[in-house]
Amino acid sequence: MARDSKNDIRLRIHTRIRRRVKGTPERPRLAVFRSVKHIYAQVIDDREGKTLVAASSNEKNAANGGNLAGAKAVGQAVAERAKDKGIKAVVFDRGGYLYHGRVKALADAARAAGLEF
Repeated sequence: MARDSKNDIRLRIHTRIRRRVKGTPERPRLAVFRSVKHIYAQVIDDREGKTLVAASSNEKNAANGGNLAGAKAVGQAVAERAKDKGIKAVVFDRGGYLYHGRVKALADAARAAGLEF
């Protein structure tokens, strides 16, 4: 029997989370993706299937990579862009990752910048 990779396990957890977490126009989903080098966040309306706002650590003006400081910057940037579009509340989708480290830093920064979840 072959062992699943870490990413296979993460995807299975992510699928389980996505059964319950749905983004609506009133309360879209804040989805997080974490790679080795960078961290990405999107605010998504699942009914329309559209990304409303996005931010990542590999944008041109991003000073940090995908470290803790970069995650905080991405969280703050996505929250500010969401507020500009009139989005105040979101549901948080941790993407199958543990709520720890960079994912937690991004979420805390988004909360501090004014997003409610």
